[in-house]
Parts: sequence; structure tokens; C-alpha cells
Amino acid sequence: MCSHYQAIKERERYRRHFGAEPPADLGKHDLWPGYVGNFIRRHPHADVGDEAVSQRDALNGLFGLVPHWSQDTKITRYTYNARSETVASKPSFRDAWKHGHHCIISADAFFEPDWRSGNAVSTRIAPADGEPMGIAGLWSSWKSPKGELIYSYTMLTVNADEHPLMRLFHKPTDEKRMVVVLPPERYQDWLEAPVDLSIAFMRLCPADSLQATQPTSTSHPLFE
Repeated sequence: MCSHYQAIKERERYRRHFGAEPPADLGKHDLWPGYVGNFIRRHPHADVGDEAVSQRDALNGLFGLVPHWSQDTKITRYTYNARSETVASKPSFRDAWKHGHHCIISADAFFEPDWRSGNAVSTRIAPADGEPMGIAGLWSSWKSPKGELIYSYTMLTVNADEHPLMRLFHKPTDEKRMVVVLPPERYQDWLEAPVDLSIAFMRLCPADSLQATQPTSTSHPLFE
């Protein structure tokens, strides 16, 4: 499961790739659950017929979804990933899924632990072409006891036991998982997808479109 990823810091690169105006504050580069990152959703006024209104709306939010019934934001420690197999029924995620609160999480890379040496070696996984990646997610809004409106988001994941690259990560006894990396040409389709078609987007990203590097900054031979 992905608990650590790197956000995009270059504003023009963000605009070019995602077709959205980035938030004024792009926040931290390295993000962990509970940190403030950003996500892209379908603009709430996209249907008004005004050409001045963008189709995509980028917002800051907490990494880790905070459902409307939560008492505080500590739940983000556990809600940063949503399993596609159970997202429709899990209390933390089912409302966002039911209401089609689809979003795209902009990222440069995500990290997973390689345990093949017997120790966890943090491995950076990024698009092989150097372009940003758009991770499929869900967003939610929550009103704090002080009345503050707080947005949050989670990354959707799929089983990766048979994936040539992602099966190498985590402990041998753990199920292998992977975030859903969307093809850029499907970004708008995902943002607009009706609930009954959402599951069709839960697919593995081809291994040859990704590059994995470890602290030496050289590619591991098995990753090529």
C-alpha cells in the first residue's frame, strides 16, 4: 500500500499535464498520511455552460480520506489507500464511492519497500518517460467541530500479485498492491465516470511504463 509519494512542485508542468490551475500553495514535496497535498476533481460548475469555467478543479486536502462522520482527522493514518475490491462497502469510503467523488492525485512518484534483501529498502517508482502520473482517487469534505471545511483524498489500489514489477515489493507474506495509475487520455473519463462504471478503471499499470530506483539512484536490474 502506498503511504509515501512525491508531489509535483513545478506549476507550469502541473498545468500542462493535468489541464488544471494548481492551488496557490502546492505544499510539501514528500507526502505521508495526514499531510496536506492536492487533488484534482471535476469542477462543480462544469455543467453551467460557461466557457470560462474549467472542467477541472485542483484543491488542497489531507492525504487520507476523512469521512463525514469522523470525530477528527486522525483517521487519515488509516485511510490513505482504498482497496478497489471493498471500497463500495467500507464505511470510510463507501459514501465517496457512492456519490462518484472521483479525483486525480498528481504525483511525480510513489515509494514502496523492497524486502528481498531481508531489510526494507525504500524504492522510488515513477513513470519511465519522466512525465507526471495521475493516480485515481476519491475525495471527501468534512466539517470540523470549529466549523472549518476540510477536504481530503485517498488513493485507490488493486491487487498486484502477478504484476512483474509491483510483486517485488513488501514482505513475501503480504498481498501485493498497487495504486491505480490512470492513462492521461482517461483523466476526464475518470472524473466524469458514473458510479456503475467506476470499477472499470481499476486496472494495473503496465510494468514497462514504470521505472524503479533505489537510494544508489541506479535502476535495479530486475526492474528494467
